[in-house]
Amino acid sequence: MLKREQFLVGITTTDRRGGIWREKIKEIKELGLKKAALFPTCFEKEQREEMYKLLGKSGITEIPFVHIRGDMSHEELDYLIKKYNTKVLNIHTKRQHPVFYDYLKYKDMLYLENTCPFNEEELSDFAGLCLDISHLEDERLLRTEEFIERKKIIKKHKIGCNHISAIPKKSHKNENGKDIFSLHSYRNLSDFDYLKNYPKKFFSNYVAMELENSLKEQLKAIDYIVDKL
Repeated sequence: MLKREQFLVGITTTDRRGGIWREKIKEIKELGLKKAALFPTCFEKEQREEMYKLLGKSGITEIPFVHIRGDMSHEELDYLIKKYNTKVLNIHTKRQHPVFYDYLKYKDMLYLENTCPFNEEELSDFAGLCLDISHLEDERLLRTEEFIERKKIIKKHKIGCNHISAIPKKSHKNENGKDIFSLHSYRNLSDFDYLKNYPKKFFSNYVAMELENSLKEQLKAIDYIVDKL
């Protein structure tokens, strides 16, 4: 049985309007939240510094899970680990984002996300997998052979953290013109029913909601998922 404490609301930076993350930081204070996951995925250094300043005034005390990117320095990561007690980090494959800092220091807490392309050999440089279950569901629905191979890899490696996004009933084209179902926002709570397709062992102790929805809406989604699963 999944537990409520496994799940973290997510402060994301994927929205095209550019200001949703600020609204979420305001929500932290309004809702009295003390814990969240952080996705500075789309931000350059200057934008990240602005985010950290606002987080410092929000009342948040823990950021257990951070989705890092290849231009983040040791100093930046050490700041997050010390100030917010960060426990796990994830990053995309080097083939997808070739600019990488030397993260050997963080190997025991750094997990490789199952993005495409995905190289199993690269996993030896990491503590294990960050399993984005919505990516996996895209493969199940659209690319059966990839899905079968991916499950074989997953079963051989530690799952240290997770991302969860929405899977609506209809597919759409992503920015590269590729058919996908997964979205970083949800309209109906049933967009999370796909999670029933996966065993509990696929869920780690750090499950981050990768959603542009408000934190209040994310909390509703978490309650729905825990009740359903």
